[in-house]
Amino acid sequence: MKVAIAALAVAIAVAGVFAGLYLTKTPTTKTVVVRTAPCGEQRLFGHIRSLARKGGRYEMRFDPAVYTAGVTANTAAAEDGVIPHGTAMPDDNYVSDESHRAYLYFVPSSTPVRVLTPKSYVNGTPITVAQLAQLVAGKTPVKLFEPLDSGFWMRVHVDTACSLQQQFHP
Repeated sequence: MKVAIAALAVAIAVAGVFAGLYLTKTPTTKTVVVRTAPCGEQRLFGHIRSLARKGGRYEMRFDPAVYTAGVTANTAAAEDGVIPHGTAMPDDNYVSDESHRAYLYFVPSSTPVRVLTPKSYVNGTPITVAQLAQLVAGKTPVKLFEPLDSGFWMRVHVDTACSLQQQFHP
C-alpha cells in the first residue's frame, strides 16, 4: 500500500512537470517586427546656406530654425522684442533662428524640390536639385516669387533630405 501511494505521488508529480512544460512551451519560430521610419518622417524648417554637388550626390548646409504661428508666434516675437507684448505678428508667423549653425545633409539628385514662382507662389513649382543649387549660388534658372531666404521645409531621414519645399510668406 505504501508503494502504491508513493507510485501515485510520483505519477502526479511527473504529470505536473509534463503539463507545465507543455503549457509553457515556447514556439520554435519567432516573428520579429522591425519598424523602420519612412523617409521624411522628420520635418525641419530652416535656411539653405549652401548646396553643391560632391560625387554622385549633393551636400547641403542647412540652418534649422523654429517656425511658429498663432499665439506661439506672438509670444515669441514679443519676448524677442520684435513686437510689443499683447500685439499680433502681421502675418501670424514668426521664425526664430538663434544659433545659425548649418548642419550637413546629403541630397540625392532625385530629391523632389519645390520653389515659389510667380505661376505657383503658394504650393510651389517643381524643380531639380541641380536648379536649386544654381539658385543657392545666385544664378536664376527659374524666376522666383520671393527670395530663398523665406526658408524651406525639409523632410529628412537620418542625414539625407527626402524633399525640400520653399515656405510662402504673405
